[in-house]
Amino acid sequence: MPSVIIGSALDIVEHCGVPRFLFVDFPLGNPCGKPWDKAMQLRVVRQGISLLESVHGPRATVRSEEQWGDDDWRRRYMEVSEATREELARKGEELRRRRANRERRPE
Repeated sequence: MPSVIIGSALDIVEHCGVPRFLFVDFPLGNPCGKPWDKAMQLRVVRQGISLLESVHGPRATVRSEEQWGDDDWRRRYMEVSEATREELARKGEELRRRRANRERRPE
């Protein structure tokens, strides 16, 4: 079955060796574009579909020309500051607690 991966983790996806990969330089979790930006999302999806028509060899990577806009997200990516430290610690502890509860449940 022909397939296309649309994503942002260039090194990871290329390492996996997918047949067709549309790389979008967007924040992780937003492979098709900005939330609620239907025009951007449609352009990205159309680029992905065009790979099905134009790429016939294995392990093809095409870089999307779409731009997120400002690059402020790069500066803030995985940022921990005094203002966010307490909230991030609380969320991390909650995540660890949930994982521990799942591991203790018999299947």
